Amino acid sequence: MVKKRAFGKLKGREVMVLGIIAAMIILFSFLSPTFRTYPTLVSVLDNSYYITLMALGVTFPLITGGVDLSIGTGLVSYALIGGYLIVHQGVPVGVGILACIGMGVLIGVFNGVLVAVMDLPPFLATLCTCMITRGLGPALCGGFGVSWPSALSESGAFRKIFKFTTANGTVVPIGIIFIVVLVLIMSFVLNHTRVGRYTIAIGSNKEATRLAGVNVKFYHMLAYIISGLFAGLAGVAYAATYATIYPGSGAGFELDAIGGAIVGGVSASGGVGSIIGAFLGVIVICLMKVGLPFIGLQANWQQIFTGLVLIAAVLIDVVKKKK
Repeated sequence: MVKKRAFGKLKGREVMVLGIIAAMIILFSFLSPTFRTYPTLVSVLDNSYYITLMALGVTFPLITGGVDLSIGTGLVSYALIGGYLIVHQGVPVGVGILACIGMGVLIGVFNGVLVAVMDLPPFLATLCTCMITRGLGPALCGGFGVSWPSALSESGAFRKIFKFTTANGTVVPIGIIFIVVLVLIMSFVLNHTRVGRYTIAIGSNKEATRLAGVNVKFYHMLAYIISGLFAGLAGVAYAATYATIYPGSGAGFELDAIGGAIVGGVSASGGVGSIIGAFLGVIVICLMKVGLPFIGLQANWQQIFTGLVLIAAVLIDVVKKKK
């Protein structure tokens, strides 16, 4: 019953977000002819890969009624550690990628223990791990930036997962195929597996779910492990997209991912969520980040508009719950 209710509320929301995306594209294209170019599309997709991966993962803690604030600084920290192992310790790129993902899972387990087992407030627990991950990567790599192997080197083939350059110099953003496949897989997990059903049930009524015989601590913890896993994958995507990873960056990335999920229909109070909606919400956030400079609005205005969009999304959720 919980799953059907969630679907009923979110289908209209996803259509609405699609309409917002279409309206934004038309508006930016009308106000700035430069926006209607192929490089702009590539730029939007480049920005969306790592944010989408974070959003796919953090959707699970959000649906339980929690949050994971460690994913933004975490992805940079994991990318720094993986890059340090590759560049300075000489490990193969595959090992560096596994280290990046493994660190994400490890922090996810840690968050899960703090929230699900020790019953700490999710905001406070993940804020602490956010501070830990912010310092962990720079501490292990000596405080210096790290550049993963370039696309031109033999070991830089991993970058072609997200985009490659043809012989005539055209950049092909094939990463969107990888992202769409993951969106479909995680949508299936959320809507058609025990993990997804229990995640929604915990967010709807944790005590009733426990009384129904569900191992609430395990599935609650699993939600944070999934978030950590996708933060690790986001670290790989970030390293594959950008030439150099700098210590101290990553603050605010988690807000883009969480904001995208909420815009896409994930309830801030838990119990309701959609993977496809979260993906569409991230596209809205990325369109604003890339499109607003084309019409002369710089970083400060981007943050203001993002905040206003999030307020609108939360208000819509509140009104629906009251009805």
